[in-house]
Amino acid sequence: MPTEEAAEGGHDLRHHGDAEVRDDGSKLTDLAVNVRADTPPGWLLDRIAASLPSLAAYPDGRAARAAVAARHGLPVERVLLTAGAAEAFVLLARALEVRRPVVVHPQFTEPEAALRDAGHTVDRVLLREEDGFRLDAAAVPEDADLVVIGNPTNPTSVLHPAGAVTELARPGRVLVVDEAFMDAVPGERESLAGRTDVPGLVVLRSLTKTWGLAGLRIGYVLAAPGTIARLERAQPLWPVSTPALAAAEACVSSQALAEAAHAARRIAKDRDHLVAGLREFACTDGLRVVEPAEGSFVLVRLPRAAGVRRVLRDLGFAVRRGDTFPGLGDGWLRIAVRDRATVNRFLQALDRAMTAAGDGGAHSAGDGEGTGGGVSAGATEGTAPGTV
Repeated sequence: MPTEEAAEGGHDLRHHGDAEVRDDGSKLTDLAVNVRADTPPGWLLDRIAASLPSLAAYPDGRAARAAVAARHGLPVERVLLTAGAAEAFVLLARALEVRRPVVVHPQFTEPEAALRDAGHTVDRVLLREEDGFRLDAAAVPEDADLVVIGNPTNPTSVLHPAGAVTELARPGRVLVVDEAFMDAVPGERESLAGRTDVPGLVVLRSLTKTWGLAGLRIGYVLAAPGTIARLERAQPLWPVSTPALAAAEACVSSQALAEAAHAARRIAKDRDHLVAGLREFACTDGLRVVEPAEGSFVLVRLPRAAGVRRVLRDLGFAVRRGDTFPGLGDGWLRIAVRDRATVNRFLQALDRAMTAAGDGGAHSAGDGEGTGGGVSAGATEGTAPGTV
């Protein structure tokens, strides 16, 4: 069902990768959702299952909160557990008093959707393809008192240097850094989690991507105690379930951190294999990969992307359309990193899909190749307040 924005010809901020694999897409090989394959692991399922006899009691988040705080070397007053990062975006939009929020795009669209739902007028800063979608801090308006950026950024897979991100910090400004995919980066380099010297810094983390817990909803916020207190007051009572709390505590254990580090290194190798295969389409088929990719997904631009995506579905593969991200158009697709065998099968299917789309069989009016759907690259774009 299209949202109001989609009906008005704008970006569908409520469209996410899971829509590609619902209903008739449930049997497809999923390269649309950025959740690590073959998760949750058995030991994590056991920890969650062990919490079930406690369901009669109200959730007690103290142990999980302390574990997350210890993982980042922070006092517990700087940690808030949430029902996934999505809840954190809603809390920020509702609890903080801001005059000019700015979202740096292309990126995950829920922050802007939450701000609009809360009645804010949102400005956009669109990073440019010709700059590799890298952050230009000077493009952010000086009077912005809330700035949201992802790192590494979904969907571009760009990892911004920590120094470039902290250039956005100002006294009187809230700087929200979405690090939902940071644990997929070997060594979590460029992370700001645990930093207390950056004014107004709010770091969001998700445990759903690496550990396959999207259905459980667990994440957390790291920020100054005053900000955490305001967000906590905006939460309902007992916002995180007992099983989710058990998962949070387990996922920041030394065993889990070691496993996550190993998974990040494996993802990097599998991503390099995917990117190398995609480069083979550059000269003959006009496909371009956004590089260097640092996340658990890759963004590509290619001719007749919408037609290629449809043929890929016929061939058994789901990929994420890119036109719902501000700053991108319908010439873009996001592809999740999977193991080499799956990647090899996908690349063969992509070859067939690009040939079929090029023959015109899957072509439809409106397929594009550029970065449509936004203002000129690098500019700011105002959007009307309201709900989506």
